[in-house]
Amino acid sequence: MCVPWGATMERMRNAGVVRTGVAVAACGVLLTSLAACGDDDGSSGHKDSAGADSSADGARSDEARAADLKRIPEIGDRYQKQIPANSRQVVAVYGDGKDSADSTIALYTKSGDTWKKARSWSGHNGKKGWTTDHQEGDNRSPVGVFTLSDAGGVLSDPGAKLPYTQTASIQAPHYWAKSHWHDFDYVVAIDYNRVKGTAPNDPTRPQGQSKGGSIWLHMDHGSGTSACVSQSKANMEYLLKTLDPAQHPVVVMGDKADLKA
Repeated sequence: MCVPWGATMERMRNAGVVRTGVAVAACGVLLTSLAACGDDDGSSGHKDSAGADSSADGARSDEARAADLKRIPEIGDRYQKQIPANSRQVVAVYGDGKDSADSTIALYTKSGDTWKKARSWSGHNGKKGWTTDHQEGDNRSPVGVFTLSDAGGVLSDPGAKLPYTQTASIQAPHYWAKSHWHDFDYVVAIDYNRVKGTAPNDPTRPQGQSKGGSIWLHMDHGSGTSACVSQSKANMEYLLKTLDPAQHPVVVMGDKADLKA
């Protein structure tokens, strides 16, 4: 859960840096805590019962291959049904395990009624893994389907299609480990316990403070976060330039076992 960074906030407010009502936030944690919160898809071919590569001789038809992506892979009915019908962009975050901080992230785009994997890469999630009942400070990322409405960061807008708020107030404090200083250079707010249409670090928590908040996609520091999902700067720039509000993007995130439920 992110809370105001009092002294710094006051200085920034006096300097006219922070817009009214927006508190300094850092992904999923109290600021007194130290830790902050691709490649193209390639097919290896289908193996038949004898171990032969049946795709080599065209046995697996184009129609069959297309049918594989009538839904997001490895996502069960529970979460598949939560993807809005008008969504044509899905960021899927596949956690390695319930207690793992490692994830594989993929962007899927929809054309007609067929999904295509545009790109995939490695990343991190909460340092203690995942939960279906996220609480402030549990160091686990929430499992679920969430819309993606707003972006921002310390750095200037790289060409984001989502509304982008550049503000120094979002910067990680420099009493954190140096490896974390650039975590929030770019962020995309995950619409978990937040108000859509506000800057990512807006402190409003509709479900209450105990349910945590400021869960973001942000830049990676090489290990688990407090609740967010992190990836390289290049992949953050890619998402910012690709996620389009007209396509109603969402993130589907969780450990692989829960996502298949």
